[in-house]
Amino acid sequence: MQKRSTVVAVVVFFALMAVVMAVVSVKLSPLDKSDAAFIIGESYAGLAVPSEGTAVAFMVLTNRTGRDDRLVAATSALSGQVALRRQGEGDAGAAPTYEITDGIALPDGAHHRFAPGGDHLLFTGLTTPLEQGQIIAVTLEFERAGAVVISVPVDLER
Repeated sequence: MQKRSTVVAVVVFFALMAVVMAVVSVKLSPLDKSDAAFIIGESYAGLAVPSEGTAVAFMVLTNRTGRDDRLVAATSALSGQVALRRQGEGDAGAAPTYEITDGIALPDGAHHRFAPGGDHLLFTGLTTPLEQGQIIAVTLEFERAGAVVISVPVDLER
């Protein structure tokens, strides 16, 4: 009987080790994206039209979440409203901007550039003036991931 219980104990031990090894190998796999997130690069904010109390923010937003998503909105305590905007083609140097109402698709592994002359975040109704070096908290709302808070530095010299 004792020999049988020893064999069972050894089998159970190796079975548990196999489970542990399987879990560890999955966590170390490049396919594991559990620690992945949205990556923000090259971000900065500045004044859009100082006399109107508006600001803009630019960045490169990269999706490393392991699934496709869509940026649908943004908010910030800095202003009454934050809009996703796109600068269109204009004549004689006047390029109109319009609101992006259907969001911005962001497939997994892809990036989207918010840059002068293109897509940007527009802050209207600023609650405080911008100061060089200030850090602005912005909440990006994604269709699948939900709310993601990012930090954007103010650079009034660009």
